[in-house]
Amino acid sequence: MSRSNIIETGLAFGEILERHVTELLIVHHVGGTDRDVSAAEIHEWHLANGWSGIGYHFVIRKNGTIERGRPENAVGSHTKGSNSRSLGINVVGDFTACEPSPAQIASLVNLCADLCEAYELAPAAIIGHRDAPDSQTECPGDNLYCLLPDIRAKVAQILNGK
Repeated sequence: MSRSNIIETGLAFGEILERHVTELLIVHHVGGTDRDVSAAEIHEWHLANGWSGIGYHFVIRKNGTIERGRPENAVGSHTKGSNSRSLGINVVGDFTACEPSPAQIASLVNLCADLCEAYELAPAAIIGHRDAPDSQTECPGDNLYCLLPDIRAKVAQILNGK
């Protein structure tokens, strides 16, 4: 049962590889701006860097809307060393200085519950970018990172039918 309404963006990509395993859901923030940017805008930024396109699989806008980034079965480009075994979820905002909206958190919980169900993952598989091996980043910002234990608990409640 899907709890998430994902807006298909139809973005065009350069060469991307197929991902064969999903072990982690890695949560990110945009950082550097608290503006409500779209998956299409992030896609343009990443193309301008010479990449194949947006590195995240999902983007959660300020109003809670979830947009498709990379195809779900594609290797991401969001967390060095973990891209081939994870899905990247970008929550729009700079959470070093600002707070995620309640709508963003609700969408993140529902999306993570759907993905945990689809890929048979425990809520412990939901991590912040900074938790990935070899990551030297403060992403997803302290104001989102501190919410991850509660997000995992809410996902567990959904998965347990409570």
